[in-house]
Amino acid sequence: MHRLQKYLAPLRFLRHALRGHWLAPWRSPYLRWRIETYSGIPAETVNAAVFFQFLSSEKGQLLRFLSWVAEMEAYR
Repeated sequence: MHRLQKYLAPLRFLRHALRGHWLAPWRSPYLRWRIETYSGIPAETVNAAVFFQFLSSEKGQLLRFLSWVAEMEAYR
């Protein structure tokens, strides 16, 4: 896997996941749905505080997920 691709794949994923919500990612319907399915936190209750608490508590898992995204894109 190219070194550059390793860094671009997660950025491409985030670009799609945050479409229209770069400045307020907790408003992204896709990310709210993903947080709900992963953690059980109801999507409609996700606000900035909940979003950043989730990011800090699941930082390792999120980084592993973004690494996996890069691996899967390399297969594609």
